Amino acid sequence: MLKGKKIVLGITGSIAAYKSCLIIRELIKRGAEVQVVITPDGKEFITPITLSALTHKPVISEFFSQRDGTWNSHVDLGLWADAMIIAPCTASSIGKMANGIADNMLITTYLSMKAPVFIAPAMDLDMYKHPSTQANIEKLKEYGNYIIEPASGYLASGLEGKGRMEDPEKIVETLNRQFYKKDLKGKQIMITAGPTYEKIDPVRFIGNYSSGKMGFAIAEECYQRGADVTLLAGPVSMKCSDGINRINVESCESMYNEATKAFSNCDAAILCAAVADFKPENIADKKIKREKDDLIIRLKPTHDIAASLGKIKSDKQKIVAFALETNDEEINAKHKLEKKNADFIVLNSTRIPGTTFRSDENQITIISKDGKKEYDKKPKSEVATDIIDELASIMQ
Repeated sequence: MLKGKKIVLGITGSIAAYKSCLIIRELIKRGAEVQVVITPDGKEFITPITLSALTHKPVISEFFSQRDGTWNSHVDLGLWADAMIIAPCTASSIGKMANGIADNMLITTYLSMKAPVFIAPAMDLDMYKHPSTQANIEKLKEYGNYIIEPASGYLASGLEGKGRMEDPEKIVETLNRQFYKKDLKGKQIMITAGPTYEKIDPVRFIGNYSSGKMGFAIAEECYQRGADVTLLAGPVSMKCSDGINRINVESCESMYNEATKAFSNCDAAILCAAVADFKPENIADKKIKREKDDLIIRLKPTHDIAASLGKIKSDKQKIVAFALETNDEEINAKHKLEKKNADFIVLNSTRIPGTTFRSDENQITIISKDGKKEYDKKPKSEVATDIIDELASIMQ
């Protein structure tokens, strides 16, 4: 969501100024254009040359350029930007912004800013807790600024507090959420993701190659668009945003139990997990030894989670199911659409190289009763946007 966005990054005189390089790299990686405005004290901690090399723009610090006397217009910057981040922001700069003391280029730019402003405090923990600092922060909140709370640490008194600037990735992610449309605000959405493991004995299982990347991307997309998200995650190592209610499961049985329990309170269920269709009829309580030339394991069907939820869904609830096919893709997807009582099927095929399991990209077709929509191959984060755009359109 930051692609093409114009961001002013303000840097003040804090030891945390070196982290601004990481903020710039993350913003540019996401497609943003960055203009740095730095205070004179900020230049004592990081050089404008370093910042300019990262942004490919001259760094602004003074009202007039030292070389040719060119006027740097803080008003123009306030009109140009889609957002402003001040990170790190010292207690001194917070005090100046709260009280309108425009004695440097950064503060005048802040006072001229028409776009949302995000402030990441960085200072000694006791300074952060001081009543005057807290009063200034409250003023900034009242003025409509977004305060990115600093990370936890310990005060000189030994009590836990906050002061260290939040991690650069979290700062950028906070900004990123600003640009998401909130068309799912207030909606309860359950998502299943990853594989399931069906035990053979204490050390072996039946599973598949699912990495969970698609399901986690969908969960993040829903969360950023304002939904209350419950993510039922199979055994994968991926991480998700702290605001997502993640429930870890292993087997189809445990995923089924959690899904049926959560579904009654959901507006929609997105069933992206690669759930095993069969499981061993009997699970050995000890490791099976190699004693014969062959081993026969009898299998029995697992729960069809999508079909089970489809039977109990109300007229107001929506179900999105996935179909991973190796042949006769559309025929099989249309059959699943009816069998599972889904609102639409997300179809992907193993016959498209570089997609599906373990890949960072996917290429899908959305199948519904109204027809089909075909999409280009793209990163799974963008595929997630396409899927949730379709879901949001039928939830209005």
